[in-house]
Amino acid sequence: MSTTLFDKVWDSHVVRKIKGGPDVFFIDRHLIHEVTSPVAFLGLKSRNNTVIYPERT
Repeated sequence: MSTTLFDKVWDSHVVRKIKGGPDVFFIDRHLIHEVTSPVAFLGLKSRNNTVIYPERT
């Protein structure tokens, strides 16, 4: 069976596979949406996390 485009993109972004758990991804682009982005970025701030590559936002 051939690899789908979805599988190729998925596999190229997986940082770590956790047996019995979710895959850990590298997110190479942050898309801003007027409704959901404030919540997401406030969540990062509340946990003292930052966006690693802000120029990609």
